[in-house]
Amino acid sequence: LEKEVAALEKSKKMIEADRLKKRVLNDLEMIKEVGYVNGIENYSRYFDGRKPGDPPYSLLDYFTYSYGSEWLLIIDESHMTIPQVRGMYNGDASRKKNLVDYGFRLQAAFDNRPLMFDEFLQKKPRTVYISATPAEWETERAKKQIVEQLVRPTGIPDPKISVRPIEGQVQDLIKEIEIRAKKKERVLVTTLTKRTAEDLSSYLTDKGIRSQYLHSDIKTLERSDILEQLRGGEYDVLIGVNLLREGIDMPEVTLVAILDADREGFSRSRTAFVQLMGRASRNIYGGIIVYTDKMTTALSQAISEVVRRRTYQLNYNKKHNITPTTIYKPIRTKLVIADDTEGLRGIADTGNVYAGADLDRITADALTTFDKKKLLRILKRQMKREADNLNFELAARIRDKVKDLG
Repeated sequence: LEKEVAALEKSKKMIEADRLKKRVLNDLEMIKEVGYVNGIENYSRYFDGRKPGDPPYSLLDYFTYSYGSEWLLIIDESHMTIPQVRGMYNGDASRKKNLVDYGFRLQAAFDNRPLMFDEFLQKKPRTVYISATPAEWETERAKKQIVEQLVRPTGIPDPKISVRPIEGQVQDLIKEIEIRAKKKERVLVTTLTKRTAEDLSSYLTDKGIRSQYLHSDIKTLERSDILEQLRGGEYDVLIGVNLLREGIDMPEVTLVAILDADREGFSRSRTAFVQLMGRASRNIYGGIIVYTDKMTTALSQAISEVVRRRTYQLNYNKKHNITPTTIYKPIRTKLVIADDTEGLRGIADTGNVYAGADLDRITADALTTFDKKKLLRILKRQMKREADNLNFELAARIRDKVKDLG
């Protein structure tokens, strides 16, 4: 602490130096008195006895300590998981740099981090990568040790693909949705942007179609509830960007529609197309409609792959006299039941203290101009109060909310 405070003072960062000194001394006092403080993990290097830069301990170390090299690591959806593991360290370091530079944390906070990718590779044992669309990295690493599992126990082949022009795609889509809605079947639609997903959902609702959109701005638990509401019949169609890919398993879905499929981009890659098309392979009546005016390389490769897998399954079914059967999957109960009477408090009460959950529920669209001005004054006072109490994380969240509302 003394060393880092001196370094900040030498750089003429007197406010940051004072902030760091107060924060750490307060944390030390809390740890001494109650044995814990919020953010204690940022001091983990001292508790662990690690040197600066040493990798943190993880479950990999636990299993290695318990079983030596006699354990197996299985990485599901490896085409997504491996890039996430690769990027975790840099993302964490970028966030911690601001905290350290502005005197919110000691440099020891850098060592409360994810593993670097090279560290992960050194620690992991024998590994099985699982993916319907493995990336080049896993393929090269596995070399010839690649096993394809194309046969489904249910006998359901990959769905048929219909390619249609972009002109009139929305009206054509409405007809297809209505056909399936009468049969109490569900539809997934993928668009290019969040704005398009929201606008299309509103348009379909105006046409009397029960629709909902799903994208990254919707919180995780809400996404799960929306998916279950689709399965339960509250909606007939769900519209999304790139969230309708991995890990979504809904046997009620009989159609996946891909709008503007000839546009290039991450959500229009071969991997994305194959994953999207796979969402219709849980039901024996599953189908895919691709709206495009040209056959891009990624789209052509994806269609060829799906056709190859479909042909393989059909031949297997014929050879072994298998009749395809739609899978059955129970609808889970809600993870969290929201209580509308709690959470966001009345704006007129100037004595309010807003916690994290309250901040998440505040949106500019739900406020009048008068209420917004009043709420901004309340939040700014609370932000200063939280900073004075060294609760910098909540103060930063309030600051971000003030920016959003401003």
